[in-house]
Amino acid sequence: MPIYDYHCSNCNNKFELLVRSTTVIACPECGSAQLEKLVSMPMPKSKIDVLRKRARSHAAREGHFSNYKPSEIPK
Repeated sequence: MPIYDYHCSNCNNKFELLVRSTTVIACPECGSAQLEKLVSMPMPKSKIDVLRKRARSHAAREGHFSNYKPSEIPK
């Protein structure tokens, strides 16, 4: 389920939307379907590393290691 950035041509609103197969894409401000999909900026590697570390720490506290590679799982 990707997150896309959109620009509404009707009210000039910019927003992100999590798109599922059943999602009706409309502006949350005015309800218009006249939208332009924008190119999203990629996340910097340093930010990805911070998020990965946080997710792994959270998983370890809960007792599962789903965010680890098999070679990284503590024995």
